Amino acid sequence: MSERDPSAAGLPAQDAADHQPDRAAQRTGDPEKTLLEQMGGVSGLAYSAVPIVVFVLVSSVTSLMPAIWSAIGVAIAIAVFRLVRKEPLQPAISGVIGVAVCSFIAYRSGDAKGFFLLGIWTSLIYGGVFLVSVLARWPLVGVAWSALNGLGFSWRKQRRALVGYDVATLAWTVVFAAKYVVQQWLYDADQTGWLAFARIVMGYPLTGLALIVTIWAIRRAAKVAEEAKAQDQQETAPIRSNPSMG
Repeated sequence: MSERDPSAAGLPAQDAADHQPDRAAQRTGDPEKTLLEQMGGVSGLAYSAVPIVVFVLVSSVTSLMPAIWSAIGVAIAIAVFRLVRKEPLQPAISGVIGVAVCSFIAYRSGDAKGFFLLGIWTSLIYGGVFLVSVLARWPLVGVAWSALNGLGFSWRKQRRALVGYDVATLAWTVVFAAKYVVQQWLYDADQTGWLAFARIVMGYPLTGLALIVTIWAIRRAAKVAEEAKAQDQQETAPIRSNPSMG
């Protein structure tokens, strides 16, 4: 007989269910750690800046094609390094693909600043999608977190949780909007070096602020869910302890 089976130990079925660990809590874990893992960790954020710096430095010293091949080569080297260290595979592959696509756009445009077009327009699209999700009452931060952890969408019926996810989603909207406005202006002004600087500098602080708001919203929603669960248990407890005699 398993020592971990409450029903086998003689507990009623309902009590056995109450003794089971909260699977949702097990799946969510620490939101800060989970979100960083999805982004490739702190090291992943740092690695993403290296090909950009290499591209700008080489293009300023030589020409476009050497800069393209240098950036791609560095991205591949970083991916191999991460695989050797047994770090997550997805961020490493995504990094190589991202640099390759940016390099292709720069090659097709014939201008080094074309390397940043993908990021500029991606910021615009992401910002629009996040904003629309709030207007549709399906804030993307809540949807993504719930889908990631299989939590369901009952939080949409809990006003405080919904408002928290709205705020977090709007924070990401502001981040993407700021990136687009600043980097598009630098692109139009042909400031390739400043484009790289803005891409890196705006990435870390703004992403960090948005992550802080996101973690706050996730914890707020979890607290609301726990309070609702406790209230439900209080309301059903008298029914279980005083069953109808018919």
